[in-house]
Amino acid sequence: MDLHRFPDQTAGVLTLVSLTATVVWGLVATGRTVLGPRGRLLAQAVHRATAVGGLGFLLVHVAAKTAEAHATVVTALLPFASGLRGAGGLLGLGSLAAHLMVLAAVTGTLRSVFAGRARAARRWHALHGCAYAAWCAAVLHGLNAGRPAAGWVTACYALSLAAVAVALLIRRASRPLRSFLRLPPLRTRPTGAHAAGKEPPSRPLPAPGSGSRLPDAERAGITSGRPS
Repeated sequence: MDLHRFPDQTAGVLTLVSLTATVVWGLVATGRTVLGPRGRLLAQAVHRATAVGGLGFLLVHVAAKTAEAHATVVTALLPFASGLRGAGGLLGLGSLAAHLMVLAAVTGTLRSVFAGRARAARRWHALHGCAYAAWCAAVLHGLNAGRPAAGWVTACYALSLAAVAVALLIRRASRPLRSFLRLPPLRTRPTGAHAAGKEPPSRPLPAPGSGSRLPDAERAGITSGRPS
């Protein structure tokens, strides 16, 4: 393979592989039964790194295709500008996947803005979930657009499909497993008078006019300041 042909023939595949890794690590990072807190932080870091790499490969892919006159700038930037069927529709899927990738990346960087509010968090999840639609559009675009795929390219696509399928299965299986492993909150065992569910006894105050008298020591303390 010529060096100047390398970006044109491999940048698209590397974009899909990076996007697949981003989706997989994003799914893994949300599983609380598979990874601990430190493992989830590491998975989130890998998720962000692969997303940045995917955007870089996407930029190279678009630049190479426009430079080789395989697509115009308008077709690359405006989804389905060449139509909805045939080669124009396949190019439109690639452009749509690129826009959805950028949207998912932007919402990922703005995650802290949406945190702390339930309605905003739901909107964030809906926007960030565009990465799944971007991945599906990228797979359809890569398998059908352009020249017939080589064997190693087909293998990369098959591995990408298998990786996302396994990650989804782990994500779905972690929910019932998490509810099954959920334990009741620990309660400290009370000691002393509280162990029997009773409050420590307190001496009731004498009712007015009942004729009850305080002990001599307390009565002496009360009357000691009173002149005789």
